[in-house]
Amino acid sequence: MSEIYFAGGCFWGLEKYLASIHGVKSTQVGYANGNRESPTYEEVCHSNTGHAETVKVTYDPAVLPLEFLLDLYYEAIDPLSHNRQGGDVGTQYRTGIYYVSSEDTPVIEASIARLQSRFSESIAIEVLPLRNFSAAEEYHQEYLNKNPGGYCHIGKARFERAANAIVNPAAYSAPDTAALRQKLTPEQYAVTQRNATEPPFENKFCQTFTPGIYVDITTGEPLFSSSNKFESGCGWPSFSRPIDPRVIREKEDFSHDMVRTEIRSRVGNAHLGHVFSDGPKESGGLRYCINSASLRFIPKEDMEREGYGFLLSLID
Repeated sequence: MSEIYFAGGCFWGLEKYLASIHGVKSTQVGYANGNRESPTYEEVCHSNTGHAETVKVTYDPAVLPLEFLLDLYYEAIDPLSHNRQGGDVGTQYRTGIYYVSSEDTPVIEASIARLQSRFSESIAIEVLPLRNFSAAEEYHQEYLNKNPGGYCHIGKARFERAANAIVNPAAYSAPDTAALRQKLTPEQYAVTQRNATEPPFENKFCQTFTPGIYVDITTGEPLFSSSNKFESGCGWPSFSRPIDPRVIREKEDFSHDMVRTEIRSRVGNAHLGHVFSDGPKESGGLRYCINSASLRFIPKEDMEREGYGFLLSLID
């Protein structure tokens, strides 16, 4: 097991968020990198001790690589906010990554650089070695589990996304245009790179219901499971939800004099299809209408050999 410490506003919500991530083995809230030993909650809030409300995270790096854990942490915070998250204001609510192993430094630095590239304003996350940490009072531990209606600055949707985050984007990469032209058929290239649509019913996976997963044809990133595939009658493969909500990106589409929500893959930014609200109500009510040309199917019996064994539990 490995450990790392995250500060990001009130530790009640951050602890619950981090604890919900697959691969996190334990969490503990406390006070880190302050100027006195074992402060009380009142001292941290009112006596300028310099501590940050922090969550100690023990995790399995074989299941949850550090770069993936960092990406999920960023989704729980406003990385541009100084000494404030949600309605909580003060230095104890600052954002920070505190590490105990120097081997983590290059991973954290590279991750921070990727995050910074998304903003013109400087991000406010401090990155420091852990100087000290003391556990908070017992009533703070797993506070939201004990008090389900308690205050939390992190919305319910973020908890759900964290709990369902199982696909690490760092494990996949997008080929350049030249490589894609060589790798893909003309139809696959037109669909994924030029937003084309293949003919209904006359496509590879419209009537495929064999157990397995469907991955992005451009990157191999897993997108959909056969367990969530259903016959919609529309002429294209239809799914009630993705394997992991983070593997797709939604975009407004006003083409063809219609208002639709386009679906693109996360790592490859490939056009996949569209999502509609006429799916099975018992499965959430959504229909992800996807072009076969944007997908590669991996049968269940081949998943382990091709590196997708961690998803076998999703296949009925």
